[in-house]
Amino acid sequence: MNFNLLEIYAHMGFFARCIAYTLIAFALASLIVFFERLLFVFRSKAADRKFASRAGRMLESQQHEQFVSEATAAKGSSLAKLLGGGVKTYLAKKAAPQGKLGAVELTRRDLERIYERVTADVRRGMSVLATVGSVAPFVGLLGTVVGIIESFAGIAKTGSGGLGAVSAGISEALVVTALGLLVAIPAVMMFNLLSTRADALLLSLDLARKEFMDHLEDVHGVVAPAVRGEGAVALDVERATRKEGHDVRPA
Repeated sequence: MNFNLLEIYAHMGFFARCIAYTLIAFALASLIVFFERLLFVFRSKAADRKFASRAGRMLESQQHEQFVSEATAAKGSSLAKLLGGGVKTYLAKKAAPQGKLGAVELTRRDLERIYERVTADVRRGMSVLATVGSVAPFVGLLGTVVGIIESFAGIAKTGSGGLGAVSAGISEALVVTALGLLVAIPAVMMFNLLSTRADALLLSLDLARKEFMDHLEDVHGVVAPAVRGEGAVALDVERATRKEGHDVRPA
């Protein structure tokens, strides 16, 4: 039997064809996700650069209301979505302060939540590529195993043996495994490429978020509190009690 894909497909059983159709669906899903995410990253970077060129000047002049308007108008910009939401929170908490936390600290916390949502949006759909890359080889292997089982079942029914009796069925089964690998390998490569670009985009957004918080802290003269250990807290308690004339050391 010559290696003819059309002829091999014509001799495939029902289960082998179902496996082949499943793998083709995996391949189409991977291509759709890859090109959609790649286009998203390119558009987001272009929109971010365009917005950043105006955002820096507005922050330096403290034109926060105009900043919100520009961020709302910047469609497709992850940077505008992140910083625009932060400025909205800052203006709202500054105009109507509530509780013990200041506007800067509340903005910091809200920016962290917005950053998590933006991260989920940037990585949306990439789980499809990861799933296809890990599952497709096993789906193809399943088709191969079932195809070999059918070949030996045919030998048992007819009572004929020899390599020629099973070579056609085994070759058909192995084609399904090859198809699984042809689907999985590009999916893994596409996932790695998108992960690299998504990580670079998220890194730039994280740096912009930190620079924005530096701007707010500089405007308000706020110094971020340092993380202190339990030993420093205990030392402060001991010093305070000694000032009051109490000895906290054990008798």
